[in-house]
Amino acid sequence: MMGVSRPYHIPVLLHDCIDGLNIKPDGVYVDVTYGGGGHSRVILEKLNDKGRLFAFDQDPDAIQNVPDDPRFELIEENFEFMRNFLKERGVNKVDGILADLGVSSHQFDIPDRGFSIRFDAPLDMRMNQKGSLTAANIVNTYDEGELSKIFWTYGDLKNGRAIARKICQSRLDAKIRTVFELKKELNKLAPRGKENQFFAKVFQALRIEVNRELEVLERFLLRANDMLEKEGRLVVMSYHSLEDRLVKNFIRSGNTEGKMEKDFYGNLIRPLKPMMSKAIKASDKEISENARARSARLRIAEKI
Repeated sequence: MMGVSRPYHIPVLLHDCIDGLNIKPDGVYVDVTYGGGGHSRVILEKLNDKGRLFAFDQDPDAIQNVPDDPRFELIEENFEFMRNFLKERGVNKVDGILADLGVSSHQFDIPDRGFSIRFDAPLDMRMNQKGSLTAANIVNTYDEGELSKIFWTYGDLKNGRAIARKICQSRLDAKIRTVFELKKELNKLAPRGKENQFFAKVFQALRIEVNRELEVLERFLLRANDMLEKEGRLVVMSYHSLEDRLVKNFIRSGNTEGKMEKDFYGNLIRPLKPMMSKAIKASDKEISENARARSARLRIAEKI
């Protein structure tokens, strides 16, 4: 059974995710973003003694939530390498894969991880603490063009070039090492009354670059498709439009660019069938109880 642990992360759209997996009691499932184990706990409840659940999480804090259950194994690695680690364990196909993308509530709430704009902390933002690239490295070593591209592409910041220029000018006097130091340098560029939204986008852009989030997601989607059994389910929840666009394109066309291919007879060639025409969103009630649910977009597909 799952042991009792302190609050770590509140799963968003929990029951929709579980329903989307269409769990077979004796099936093999993968939760690639284990975190606090909320989704895994419910998956285990639906499996019999023959069922198996593998989970991935590169954050060492996740280990505190591991259940004492012979049907379960936590693999402390990036889910980018899911296929390799599962094959090492003799698993070539699975019945369902769940991904709850983004940063967990736990990571946001720990000041020294540097994910939150609420706390002063080192500019870190690494999901994997063994990684060498931090947000401070980016802010203090990337040139103006590289920084501008990151803020424009990953943060949808129209003044990305001005942000990059200000950072490059400021770091000539002293390195920018902390959350509050960065906010202080960029404060004059933040639209009045929308400061929080501005800094949230700045930090999102840096976090995506630190953790190669979009690159990892693209590779994961390709590997997930290869790993799924016929009629197996892919369930992915994203929290910003860049992720959701990749997921939507892949489910629709089998590639993240959204390029539609047809066979000789004009039929679409795609490995997955979307289970709904639009993404599932959280209800007003859930959003009132968990603000993180506001931006969640859930997409479900079945292997053809």
